[in-house]
Amino acid sequence: MIERIHWLGHASFLIEGTPTILIDPWRVVYEGPAPDLILISHEHYDHCSPADVNKLRGRHTQIIASRGAAAVLDCPCTVLRPWQVVNLGRTSIRAVPSYTFSGDHPVQREDIGFVISQNYTDIYYAGDTDFVPELRSLRADVAILPTTSREGQMNAESAAAFVKSARPRYVIPSHIGEGYESARRTELQNFHRALEGLTQVIRDNAYSLR
Repeated sequence: MIERIHWLGHASFLIEGTPTILIDPWRVVYEGPAPDLILISHEHYDHCSPADVNKLRGRHTQIIASRGAAAVLDCPCTVLRPWQVVNLGRTSIRAVPSYTFSGDHPVQREDIGFVISQNYTDIYYAGDTDFVPELRSLRADVAILPTTSREGQMNAESAAAFVKSARPRYVIPSHIGEGYESARRTELQNFHRALEGLTQVIRDNAYSLR
């Protein structure tokens, strides 16, 4: 399953399969068929880009978004709040809380991450969050985690605490490349060091389509 997860830049990811899923597309270079699902975690510009969504969606693409993201998208959306679930065939999309203890992601915004259950694999996409108490019961086979330590978000220490709790076999770093919340080189190095021996971090760009 890990080979079907592709980084498209910053915090944007593609999961190949049935259905095909795009998450938080922003300035993406993608020439494949229209995805079946587009998931949007929150309305910040580097996660919720109406231009990218309109460019990438097809007639049958379903958009699943947080309450805040749905308000700025100019297309039909299914709104998910934390802990709500949408099923599409044999794939389950569960929204999970995504917030920070400080900064611009307070809990009342109802930003979300996603647990995508597909092909007997649970993939967790964190979005912009810290390791908040609601995540302590979460388990995942693959975790896509922010590497940046911008105000309130997971730093290397809290990412390690999450991995010890959720026990993912693989971790893929997010928030790399362009964007205000992108990781600096030292932050990425700290992230890798903190998770060493706890999980397998996808270290290179083998999952990138670029």
